[in-house]
Parts: sequence; C-alpha cells; structure tokens
Amino acid sequence: MSKSRNSRTSGLESFKMEAAREVGVNLESGYNGDLTSKQAGSIGGQMVKKMIESYENNNR
Repeated sequence: MSKSRNSRTSGLESFKMEAAREVGVNLESGYNGDLTSKQAGSIGGQMVKKMIESYENNNR
C-alpha cells in the first residue's frame, strides 16, 4: 500500500470516528460488526452532511 493511500485511509478513519462521536455512537478502531444498521447509517449520514457543508463553504 502506498504512503498516500495510507494517509487517505487514516484521514477517513479519523473523520469517521469524529462523525461517530458527534452522533453518540461508540465506534472503536478495527471491527465494529456489533453496530446496528441505524447506528452505522447515522455515522454515514453525518459524514455526508459534513462533506456537503464543507463543499458549500469552500465554494462561496
């Protein structure tokens, strides 16, 4: 795996952890197969919300 790919992956991991904290889901690094679909969806939804906000703020 290349260095840039590792940094992208770690960046996405920290972004995912931040989103999980914001929605109140206890996410741990590694396996999280015990999450419900609702919890996983709320993390993904929060990530998308933050990406859209970032895009809108950068394109004003």
